[in-house]
Amino acid sequence: MNHHFHFTRTHHSIFTSKRSYTRTIDESTIQRSENKQRLQIPLNLYLCIMNQQILRIAFPSIISNITIPLLALADTTIVGHLGKSSYIGAIALGGMVFNMAYWLFGFLRMGTGGLTAQAYGRGDEQESTCVLLRSLFVALGITMLLWLLQRPIIDLTLHFVTASPEVATNARNYYQVLIWGAPAVLGLYSLTGWFLGMQDARVPMLTAILQNVVNISASCLLVFGFHLKIRGVAAGTLIAQYTGFAIALGIWFCRHRHALHGIRWTHIVETDALKKFFSVNRDIFLRTLCLIAVTSYFTSFGSAQGELILAANTLLMQFFILFSYVMDGFAYAGEALGGRFCGAGSRKDFNKLTRYLFGWGIALVAIYSATYAITGRGLLRILTSNSSVVTCATDYLPYACAVPVASFTAFLFDGLFIGTTSTRFMLFSMMAATATFFLILECFPASNSTLWMAFLAYLACRGIVQATLFPKVKNKLGGLAS
Repeated sequence: MNHHFHFTRTHHSIFTSKRSYTRTIDESTIQRSENKQRLQIPLNLYLCIMNQQILRIAFPSIISNITIPLLALADTTIVGHLGKSSYIGAIALGGMVFNMAYWLFGFLRMGTGGLTAQAYGRGDEQESTCVLLRSLFVALGITMLLWLLQRPIIDLTLHFVTASPEVATNARNYYQVLIWGAPAVLGLYSLTGWFLGMQDARVPMLTAILQNVVNISASCLLVFGFHLKIRGVAAGTLIAQYTGFAIALGIWFCRHRHALHGIRWTHIVETDALKKFFSVNRDIFLRTLCLIAVTSYFTSFGSAQGELILAANTLLMQFFILFSYVMDGFAYAGEALGGRFCGAGSRKDFNKLTRYLFGWGIALVAIYSATYAITGRGLLRILTSNSSVVTCATDYLPYACAVPVASFTAFLFDGLFIGTTSTRFMLFSMMAATATFFLILECFPASNSTLWMAFLAYLACRGIVQATLFPKVKNKLGGLAS
């Protein structure tokens, strides 16, 4: 920049302050230019065709989401052909334990994804690698804890759940095999979050698909070939879990092992980085506890009203789950791209991403709500042949049709909040929504209509509070417009 400052000696002192200011401005401009240059290839696509950028992450994520329940479905289907109902009950009970435990530790995916996306946006390869290593280190620590407490966990579960001795024994056998898959499951959470943060949703999709193929093949071989019964089902799932982890880790190692050069243990355990990592994940963990409280109480409240209401609510919740698989895909896109633009300091692109995401959200709400309203009764008949359950569920179908309208903003804001690591705001919105849910149930007469109104209010409240806090999230991006 010397060519900007060819002044005579007599004018030097006069222009010193101006020169310093000019240098600051120029350096800022250069920094923004470098950020833009680092992202040049993907950003060109993004700026020209925003939807391609969103769909590049959303679509594979939707496929991955759909395959997740297939692991449990495959296990249930296989044991369903063994001739004993106790096996099915054992799978359901054992699966509940793991679903609850792993759900609580889902922050490994979300927190890792947000922090990685920001490091990617800054062009900081070393930090993105350190984020993954920190996450895997935490996953290993959680694994050790689960292994140490494996006996109390299953004993406590069986104590509070009514089950026949045969179901309890089979559930314990199933659990005792699958608990050894904890490092693979939690490690895959970390890797999935990391790949999403690096704008790559195809690796998690590929991993999920291959996991299901291996699970079905291994479980069938062990159950029907080696006659291992429920332990064979558990062992097949265990093999699939480690296969998925090995595939994701192998792909990472082949593509990114060069990033390990120069990284020291001190980089991984750096105090400020660890504080931020644990702060983000603590907020997500507490948010998940609120989520579990609402969903668990929804089920128990419906159960208290009788078997028919419980069955009807279970079917109608499938409508919400079908919607959530798709919306979560777009939330992942918001997480990955939003974190990237946050790391790059690109407020303009972040705002554009937000507009496009909500455009997709509104379109999907219209499609899902209209579909449920028009074909809802027909869908219920597909799910069950019990006419009484269909009739009961139809009475509450309008609530299910309203779920997409009430919930879509919460899904999209969750993604953007995770990407920008604004997890404290996510926690605030979830706490407010949870309080609203229980307040409505407390203040209004106990009925299934009240339950559904409380649930809709809970979903809407999350989105409303997040919308109120969203300007604070955008402030994290500063004033850069590039």
